[in-house]
Amino acid sequence: MKKLIATAGLLMCFGVVFAGGLLTNGNQSAQYIRMLSRNASTGYDAVYFNPAGLMKMENGLYIAVNSQTLFQTKTVVSSYPLLNSSTYDGKITVPVFPTAFAIYKKDKIAYSLGIGPNSGGGSAEFDKGLPSFEKDISNLVPGLAGLTKVGQSITGYKADISFKGESVFWGIQGGVSYKINDKFSVYGGLRYIPATNTYTGYIKNISVTANGTSKIASTYLSNEVAPILTGLAAQATAGAAGVQPLIAAGAGGYTLGTLQGAGYISAAQRAQIEGGLLGLGVTQAQINAMPVSTIQSTFSSTAATLNDQAKTMIATGAALTDKSVDVKQTGSGITPILGLNISPCEGLNIGMKYEFKTKLTLTNSTKVDGTGMFPDKAESSSDIPAIFAVGVDYRITRKLNLSASFTNYNDKGVNWGNNIYKQPRIIDHNEWELALGGQYQFMKCVALSLGYMHTAMGVFEQFNSDFSYYSNSESYAGGFEIKAGHNLTVDLGAIVTNYKDANKLFSSPVAGSYFETYKKHNLGFAIGLGYHFGGK
Repeated sequence: MKKLIATAGLLMCFGVVFAGGLLTNGNQSAQYIRMLSRNASTGYDAVYFNPAGLMKMENGLYIAVNSQTLFQTKTVVSSYPLLNSSTYDGKITVPVFPTAFAIYKKDKIAYSLGIGPNSGGGSAEFDKGLPSFEKDISNLVPGLAGLTKVGQSITGYKADISFKGESVFWGIQGGVSYKINDKFSVYGGLRYIPATNTYTGYIKNISVTANGTSKIASTYLSNEVAPILTGLAAQATAGAAGVQPLIAAGAGGYTLGTLQGAGYISAAQRAQIEGGLLGLGVTQAQINAMPVSTIQSTFSSTAATLNDQAKTMIATGAALTDKSVDVKQTGSGITPILGLNISPCEGLNIGMKYEFKTKLTLTNSTKVDGTGMFPDKAESSSDIPAIFAVGVDYRITRKLNLSASFTNYNDKGVNWGNNIYKQPRIIDHNEWELALGGQYQFMKCVALSLGYMHTAMGVFEQFNSDFSYYSNSESYAGGFEIKAGHNLTVDLGAIVTNYKDANKLFSSPVAGSYFETYKKHNLGFAIGLGYHFGGK
């Protein structure tokens, strides 16, 4: 039952990432949503993707605002045989995902500011919980099956399970770009990242089907089953005491039949002793063969076992009471950023950017913690990996230009801790992305763009869990750039991301081997407005 909280405690990978690394949103502009390849950008969003490339812009002040509406579905399919359901669906909705850029460029220098969700930016809700939440309950049912010996038959369970997580790591970036000459320009800047994770959830109204009737599990086990067990234990203790006079008289080695035949006990006394043993599940054949000393030890050991079982039922009942969590984690970090832009010849532009590793520590602010896994003010690491990005943009004709981008996330340079199954989250290789994009000016004021991106995640199978999982993906994008006058630009874009299913093999002492399959799909739309003050 502790996994509700333990899961939330490992949400450092839970950010609502739609494009980018394990902890980084790459979808920072409407231009990106319509084209995907932006690492050699010389437009408004170069503030984020290629800040050294801002020196290719005209002099003046630029302001750009973008908003994205993003949808993600997450599905976990489990073959674990004891669960009530095999499919668990989570939905992530981000109605507004805002980014904004400001640039002031004068001759050889440019100052820029960018703001947007560097990670997360939405909320995820699992209205049926997840398999990892429910297994703790389902695993109890086989163990409770043994209660048929005391007249109790447990055949199933129910529970109300819900979890909601919200995560946003804002990125507030400022820096300076400088033009060395017509071919080279450079950039230096910092990004301040204030981070917030909020988790709320519960497991409540846990019930079991006992003798065909649904009963609240905690009350049933503690107030009904435990008294039955302690009552039987008391009877067994009395049975052990009842045969003590026979043992004291030296008859411990004789059976009840022999003692009755010799007149040491009556038929009624024999029937009373045998009835006590039969009530404890001992067969008549076993009783007939038992000497009195074995009968006493059977009574005594059974009494101890029943008392232990009663304690287990009380403890289990306590574990099945309602659990909830309401936790907020906050922290901040600083990311140094360097950039280089090269324009070796007319029509060709190359952009490079390096973001250093961001040290980030999150601190708990705990309102409710049903299991003690989120101590108030406890700290946890959530470092963001370093990123290297390079892009090439080539204008083939006056109307057509093509672009390619490569981005590498240094995931191996970060300690990702353990997943919810207490397995170390190990990186096989650094994640990388390769994007291709093109834009064609088919009308004087309107250009069509298309984009494709392949993302290769570098996580081992054990890295994934039903709560946080990653796999290779293919993204497809398209949209329009509209020049509404020389000064105003409107960008419209849409993106679809298809993820390869991820599988994970488990081995359980309760249910044997089983699989979980993790599925995910993204859909997004974007609009951007950019204005050049002072443009002609």
